[in-house]
Amino acid sequence: MASPILPGLGLGSGLDTTAIVKALVDSDKAAKQSQITRATNTTTNSISGVGTLKSLLAAFKNAMKDLSSTTTPQFSGFAATSSTPAVLTATASNSAVSGTYAVKIDNIATASKVTTAAFAGGTSSAIPSGTLTIKQNGVDYNLNVGAGATLQSVRDSINADSSLKAAGFSANIVTDSFGSRLVLGSSTTGAGSDISVSGIAGLEIDGTNVVGANNAPLTATSAGAIGALAQDAKFSIDGMTLTSKSNTVSTAISGLTLNLVSGGQNATSTVTVAPNNDGLKASIQKFVDAYNAIANSVTALTKPSLDDDGNPTVPAKLTGDALPRSLLATIREPLSQTGAGDKLTSLAQLGITTDQKTGALSFDSVKFSTAMGDKKLSGEVQTLFTGTDGLLERMGKAIEPYAQAGGILDQRTTALNRTQARLKNDQAALDRRVESLTATLTKKYNDMDALVGKLKATANNITSMFQALQAQQKNS
Repeated sequence: MASPILPGLGLGSGLDTTAIVKALVDSDKAAKQSQITRATNTTTNSISGVGTLKSLLAAFKNAMKDLSSTTTPQFSGFAATSSTPAVLTATASNSAVSGTYAVKIDNIATASKVTTAAFAGGTSSAIPSGTLTIKQNGVDYNLNVGAGATLQSVRDSINADSSLKAAGFSANIVTDSFGSRLVLGSSTTGAGSDISVSGIAGLEIDGTNVVGANNAPLTATSAGAIGALAQDAKFSIDGMTLTSKSNTVSTAISGLTLNLVSGGQNATSTVTVAPNNDGLKASIQKFVDAYNAIANSVTALTKPSLDDDGNPTVPAKLTGDALPRSLLATIREPLSQTGAGDKLTSLAQLGITTDQKTGALSFDSVKFSTAMGDKKLSGEVQTLFTGTDGLLERMGKAIEPYAQAGGILDQRTTALNRTQARLKNDQAALDRRVESLTATLTKKYNDMDALVGKLKATANNITSMFQALQAQQKNS
């Protein structure tokens, strides 16, 4: 006959003690486990959401940095183009005036480069100790040369000296058939900027003495300016002759900076200055796109998914969290502030408006073209965006409390990480409680099952005794 005890049931009681223990443990665990699971999911989503906000702010800051660049201005009201960039390039400021200019460059400004006499011993040639004086434009720069110096160590000392580096000096060693020479150069251009060196025997240089001019060969004792003295740039604008000590000329034409690249008989170029409408439009679109990336992402992080009836289904990572909305309000505030321009004081004049439902910006290119063409506002766009206390500067200040190291977002991440660590500890404690409770209940039910088994065995014995007595009475 098959056993009435099913697999997993108590051998004594016939009850599924394993299932009973599991049901009791699960009942005890359910409420706390549900609480930990909900809090863990919320915390994990929040950490991910705050991380997304950090990435968005970093991208936004980079975009604002590019748009605020002073080396490659993005909001110039006027654009200057050169017909021959190999001869010169040009940059227009907001005070420029539309027009064309014929520029001819006879020669560009050059810097001084000088050499010492040759040292037959090469780079390791011994140099006497003392004070080396390098002079340019009437200014002396002193360098202490200690005992045991070599030509190479002097070169290295010149390049390492902060005052000489700040003045634009650099040194190197050139070796020819006569030996090694210390060669000094300068980033300072223009006539009168010739370098002279004195103070230590063997390193003296008379910068007004030209060596190697007209392909004349150097000798072992040749020391002085290499090839030619430093000279001013010489050029003409529309036939008017001008000179400049620098190849960056910002005073010749109002609102226009010329960067002289090369000179010579055929070094001519036509510079054209015109309103930079297309460039401004592209830069404004970059700004709008960068702002909308923040606005749209905040919406995505806070708006739950909806079913066909408009009821929330899946919550967003930061649903119910005030932080992203606070951030968006902070970034949005500078948009409504009045700019410092004379005629251009608001973004709306350029066709930039805010969508009240989404918070994103819209850019009306037709209205922008009208502002640039009919209202002649191109010269004020740069002031509005990148001028002193301009829009980009105000936005940078607004987001700094959120984006900076140790700022609001970092503080939130730290708090969330602490919460996550506490929840892990709570889960571990709950798991230990479940393990302990399971062991306790299992022992109790095993003891009960064993007792029931003994009682059943006793009952069976008694029953067998009575059955035996009844059988004897029937047979007597």
